[in-house]
Amino acid sequence: MRFHMQSLLRTAFAVAAIACVLPASHVQAGFGLGNQGGAVGGVMIDPQGNVRPATPAELKELAAVNLAAVGQAAGEIAVPADQRVISLGKLQAALKEHHETGGRLDPAVRFLAGMQRVEYVVVDKANNDILLVGPAEPWEVRQDGSVVGQKTGGSVLHLDDLVTAFRSVEIARNDGGIRCSIEPTTEGRLRLRNFLKNIKLRPGQNPAFLEAGMREAFGPQQVSLAGVPTDSRFARTLVAADFEMKRLAMALTKSPVQGLPSYLEMARNKRQSASQSPRWWMACDYDPIARDVDGRVWKLSGQGVKTMTEEDIVAADGSVVSDGSKDPLAVKWADTMTEKFDDLSKERSVFRDLRNVMDLAVVATLVTQEQLDRQSGIDLNVLRGNDSHIEMATYRLPESLSPQCSFIHGRAGWTVTASGGVNINAFGIVENQVESAELQTLVVTRSDDTADSRWWWDSK
Repeated sequence: MRFHMQSLLRTAFAVAAIACVLPASHVQAGFGLGNQGGAVGGVMIDPQGNVRPATPAELKELAAVNLAAVGQAAGEIAVPADQRVISLGKLQAALKEHHETGGRLDPAVRFLAGMQRVEYVVVDKANNDILLVGPAEPWEVRQDGSVVGQKTGGSVLHLDDLVTAFRSVEIARNDGGIRCSIEPTTEGRLRLRNFLKNIKLRPGQNPAFLEAGMREAFGPQQVSLAGVPTDSRFARTLVAADFEMKRLAMALTKSPVQGLPSYLEMARNKRQSASQSPRWWMACDYDPIARDVDGRVWKLSGQGVKTMTEEDIVAADGSVVSDGSKDPLAVKWADTMTEKFDDLSKERSVFRDLRNVMDLAVVATLVTQEQLDRQSGIDLNVLRGNDSHIEMATYRLPESLSPQCSFIHGRAGWTVTASGGVNINAFGIVENQVESAELQTLVVTRSDDTADSRWWWDSK
């Protein structure tokens, strides 16, 4: 077997899912769970960008800390509901009271009453309110520290993400949407090319010994974020989901779902191109937003997330362009991940977290674009951060990350991909609307006790 330097430039390459490991002193008092940011998907990263798998002891400690902070859902909130209702007006009142009195927020507030997804946005003019409606269930803390629903295993919605979504609508508008990208540098690609220039493998020789040298030559990948504050939980979710997708694609972690092999398995006998490599990213996947004739009731539907791909063309100087072409096997892997997304998100909570932040970005953009707050007469200044000093948890996201390498041998050499990201075009989703007469019949009952200041209830 002859080893070709050019084809090794496509060595299978991916990086681990991340979270920011912070001492409690670095997390502001407010909505966060203290150092809940210690791990995502079982992988740790420190503020210097060192990525490694979390040890069993670390995961056990994280789960214990979160269980102590969160506890178990009890009382009425522990009862699953097909239509749980959140009043944004009363939620804001609860947040104002918390700001004035101090103390920690109740877990029910932090986890938005156990809601799993926002299915309806309702303009309640009679009460100067906007209501969010969706299924909910009691939460539990998994062994890896994730907070998920007891019934479905899906991540619960987070207040942090709702607030970030509302406060980021105009930022996203100016930035052309919400985006996350983790890319190798041009210089790194060129260094890798030079490193491999004179390397040859003997027949049957395992190339794993090259991994350390390749990582050093390739250098750190650059993390780019747009549309949301880079220190938010929302941003951390984007980065972590992107990395976990690459780990699955490049066989750096075992797929927890039957029928979702790695791209490496699919491409094992594929003839490789020395100048092209597949890029994957996750994007929004929604049906047209339905509304009633009066614009009073709005419905979100669809899976929420899909995986997309195209080919990167690598030039001799290490720069990359794309002509929109797609590798059929990369498309097959992307389509398979999309098909298996619901099952995958129950096993790897970061993917359900990603769908949740997409949902909330669409909700916040819908309210803003359609001026639903003006229609209802509600003032959303608390959620938008204009008249409150309530602080949210903050996290340090690294600007660059060290790579990990994985290898596959095809019929014509070796394969590399290190690019991808997340793209949330909430404005495009909101613009795609259809009128539905069925929504005229949707009835969302309010809490029985009109004097009750509780910000959530179950519609009967």
